[in-house]
Amino acid sequence: MDFEAIKYKITEYNKAYRKMFTTSSFQTHSIVLLHILSRIDNTIPVYFINTGFHFPETVAFRDQIAEMLKLNLKEVYSSTPRHMQKDSQGKLLFASDPDFCCYLNKVQPLEPILAEHDVWINGVRADQSSVRKSFKEEEKAPHDVIRYHPMLDWNTKMIELYIKEHKLPRHPLEEKGYFSIGCEPCTRKFDLEWSAREGRWFGLKKTECGLNTDLINKQ
Repeated sequence: MDFEAIKYKITEYNKAYRKMFTTSSFQTHSIVLLHILSRIDNTIPVYFINTGFHFPETVAFRDQIAEMLKLNLKEVYSSTPRHMQKDSQGKLLFASDPDFCCYLNKVQPLEPILAEHDVWINGVRADQSSVRKSFKEEEKAPHDVIRYHPMLDWNTKMIELYIKEHKLPRHPLEEKGYFSIGCEPCTRKFDLEWSAREGRWFGLKKTECGLNTDLINKQ
């Protein structure tokens, strides 16, 4: 889907008076969608789900991009304080139950945002995982929200070409060997034998944080 097709879709949603928002992890590949949306309508809210476990570099990069693109940046947090995110043995949940940790810090904070909007512009790509490969351009999310996936048919080469064409900055941790960057405790440096997302949740079968599994109503 090219720029004009995305612009047309956003315009159609606006004509239908649909309240839109997007989310972003502010990784390098995420900046392409943010740049496209900033060219179309930079008033669309951009939610950063602040888990409290992000690399400082991610937070700094987020602020840099938000300023550069004049984004309508908003933050959401878990309602469960970090000191309460422990199991019965006192271990932090990211170590003992990463699925529940993701639920508390990623999924649950976004649910009220979904309830307030009609369209979630989500930057997933089909080439990122088997879960995402099954998605269509539009899917249903809780609260009768439309999940709109404008980047679904983009691949890594297209992302890189767009970044080069528009001279977009890259996440500073890439030069240190990180290419799929999430929360600091669950992210490892890239290994040449891995696919791009294998730096996340190393050693686990886990490949998704829940935003693209719990918050989608697949028929």
